[in-house]
Amino acid sequence: MKLILLGAPGAGKGTVAKQLTQLDGSVQISTGDILRGAVQAGSDLGKQAKAFMDRGDLVPDELIMGIMEKRLQDPDCKKGFLLDGFPRTIPQAEALKKLLVKLGIKLDMAVNIDVPRNVILDRLSTRRTCSNSKCQAIYNVKSMPPKKEGICDKCGSPVVQREDETEAAISHRLDTYNKKTAPLIGFYEKEGMLITVSATSSEAVIAAIKKKLAA
Repeated sequence: MKLILLGAPGAGKGTVAKQLTQLDGSVQISTGDILRGAVQAGSDLGKQAKAFMDRGDLVPDELIMGIMEKRLQDPDCKKGFLLDGFPRTIPQAEALKKLLVKLGIKLDMAVNIDVPRNVILDRLSTRRTCSNSKCQAIYNVKSMPPKKEGICDKCGSPVVQREDETEAAISHRLDTYNKKTAPLIGFYEKEGMLITVSATSSEAVIAAIKKKLAA
């Protein structure tokens, strides 16, 4: 399957993507993960991207499209891929459309995961991430805390609140999403590729996607 997952930060795109990859071997492509990888590797691209990410701003399109073109040609994408959190703006969606034509790739659909703002704020401000770049396990202080407070179950590294997951940063990210990213819903609707799933559980979202793919 070749899907785009749309939805505000914290709507559960990452969780849905991980579960979908287990169905057919598709790979999850998250610009966040790619960018964080570049930042940790200390590459030129990573250094440029870090300044934008630390402010909670979007990374410029030319940086992202360069990474994306390279990533979509990796061998593991042949089985299918799930774009999680990309594209984020109409210009990115148009650039992606051209890129996919150039690479001879056809998308199945764009899935809009619709979750209320108060649910997202609660979900993200209670999220914690393993500080070990090779692990990056995710916890939630309410629903899924580490067994030992502040310590990752998997690798024993400290578990931290990411700078972009404080309440102020989340509100800023949600406002940015509503201004710049929400219009994508209209873009993919016009392309005849959109399905919207209003659900807070990843199981319900996956069931809707499987049903649509089977249709």
